[in-house]
Amino acid sequence: MATEAGCGVTTEYEVRPLGAWLEPITNPRRGSHVFKASWSDTLTLLGREMEYLDATRIVLQLDVGAGQIRRDGMMHANAKVNFPGVRISFESRYGPLTYATDMHECQYRLSKLNGWQANVRAIALALEALRAVDRYGVTRRGEQYTGWTAIAAEPAAMTREQAAEFLAHWSGLARSEVVMSPSAAWRRAARKAHPDAGGDADTFARLTRARELLERAA
Repeated sequence: MATEAGCGVTTEYEVRPLGAWLEPITNPRRGSHVFKASWSDTLTLLGREMEYLDATRIVLQLDVGAGQIRRDGMMHANAKVNFPGVRISFESRYGPLTYATDMHECQYRLSKLNGWQANVRAIALALEALRAVDRYGVTRRGEQYTGWTAIAAEPAAMTREQAAEFLAHWSGLARSEVVMSPSAAWRRAARKAHPDAGGDADTFARLTRARELLERAA
């Protein structure tokens, strides 16, 4: 579990590889320069919102390989994040929640945040906005979060091409090999993604869905 401090607020999270991006891809994206805050400020905001939600087991998924993540859950100093999309998942008082966006990218060298950091800030701001709904006494049981609970509970739908890409990423096989033998690719991928092997339930469920989709299409 990684620990970073921002303006006196400590945020604990674990970095994991993003894998295939199954959400709609934003095009064009906004520049990260629209945010004037620093990464430290962003961590402060995120940490505060996590505290309000009693968040635990915070997972930050980024477009990095497993070899670019240190044992303590932080990225190596020379790690490079190519695709700016991020996914943040955590347990909360309202159940498991997941938020993802690729809305921003770094377009100017003087931007305070790079692309993925700007997308983390966007999620933190969205959480702040959702919490603000409670100020007016309309919601009392976190109803504004229920739409996001389903994201973590149900794997996103995917096309055949996305299924092949997802299995190829996790199995290390070429897409042509995955299409020819989805079950073999799934077995290889499951060794890394199964919860008992240190993976997470959401990724494992998506891998199984991808295998089933490709087997039906064969």
